[in-house]
Amino acid sequence: MRSGASPTRSIPPASSPILAWPNCATHLTYSHVPLTTERRTQQPMENIHMKIGIIGAGNIGATVAKKLAASGHDVKLANSRGPETIRDLARDLGVAAVSKEQAVDDVDVIVLSIPFAKYADLADLFSRVPTGVVVIDTSNYYPFRDGAIGEVDHGKPESVWVSEQIGRPVIKAWNAVLSHTFSENGKPESSPARIAVPVAGDDAKAKEIAMQLVRITGFDALDAGTLAESWRQQPGTPAYCTELTSDELASALATADKARAPTNREMLIKEFMAGYGKLTHDDMVMRNRAVTA
Repeated sequence: MRSGASPTRSIPPASSPILAWPNCATHLTYSHVPLTTERRTQQPMENIHMKIGIIGAGNIGATVAKKLAASGHDVKLANSRGPETIRDLARDLGVAAVSKEQAVDDVDVIVLSIPFAKYADLADLFSRVPTGVVVIDTSNYYPFRDGAIGEVDHGKPESVWVSEQIGRPVIKAWNAVLSHTFSENGKPESSPARIAVPVAGDDAKAKEIAMQLVRITGFDALDAGTLAESWRQQPGTPAYCTELTSDELASALATADKARAPTNREMLIKEFMAGYGKLTHDDMVMRNRAVTA
């Protein structure tokens, strides 16, 4: 199937815990990647007012919007159907409902939380965005939903592909947490057993901004290396939707198996579709851990 083609099989409703996934070979050496949750000496993000545009009003996009607005940032939220369709949601979240064009205008950060195959539709939109704007990608590739995308199927990291579609470098974050984990299981900084979120990208300044935003949404941020290494946090890897602490997550990233991940992804999605309505959140986390270990 060509890139962007619609899959023909039936898809669970948008509320499905399956689609709530942000939307969870030989082992490779990982010692060169800077895995760290170190708090650098800098002005706390909660004291910096940022203008943030979010495209995608599903489970992950809406939760990002709610948490960042609650921390004092100026947040605009857009979807594919127009601002009038999300005005009530935006009011409840404490953000502004806008068009996609307005979401990327005059902002410091753009968060993209849309179905993976739809990124090619955003190329023209990003032609107007200044190069200094940080772009964060929360997406994951699922062939049953997105159609087969040959480059990704042959090993190109998902967020590298996303960067090529929109013509802009991205930071990969918030992709490796289930929507329930993200909305309900965040904790204040320094809390014991705080769940960590991997953050990958090539621009150090942009990545640090993304990591600070991750922290204020209730999770430790782990520097997961370059965008080329971001396959280590894709579906089917031990880092994906397994609710790990920083140390555990660093180990999971280091032991990820690129060749095995797609097989794990497909095995898990079949299990979760078969068990739709029966599996609890904890069931899904434990199955992710067991299959990808």
